[in-house]
Amino acid sequence: MSEEGLIKTSELSPQATAATDTMSATFRLHGHLIALGDRMVQPFNLTSARWQVMGSIVLSESDVTVPQIARNLGLSRQAVQRVANDLNTADLIIFDDNPHHKRAKLIRLTLAGEKTYHQADKVYAQWANKAFAGLPPAQLREAFTLLEALDALCRDYLDARPSPMEGK
Repeated sequence: MSEEGLIKTSELSPQATAATDTMSATFRLHGHLIALGDRMVQPFNLTSARWQVMGSIVLSESDVTVPQIARNLGLSRQAVQRVANDLNTADLIIFDDNPHHKRAKLIRLTLAGEKTYHQADKVYAQWANKAFAGLPPAQLREAFTLLEALDALCRDYLDARPSPMEGK
């Protein structure tokens, strides 16, 4: 069907059209980032998901739990728990008792986990330094700021807990 033959169900403002285009590009980028990450960390028996959870542990300023990682990454607690269980089975993380919560265990990298994460991080740094060398830092910061603003709008909507009938 040609583009002029598509039925429009809503009229978007120029801002909403630009934001929608940006979000569509972000969805494509997300798919490419997952594939890139999977390829990059495959030699270390990791997946993008495992690497992402390990990175959340490494980059955290304090001990973290599965629910905290899930909130930080915008993922479900169940999805992060499955990945954490896989990492634990692979002896890359351990679950420690949490003095502040009976059920939410603290997650820490094992020595093998630290070594694996840092090996993957080196591969990423080599690629990123080369791949991003020609991109202007100011433009990258602007893109980051825009994505953070879009994320905040989405979180605000999700936090408002709209009714099931909304949008119908």
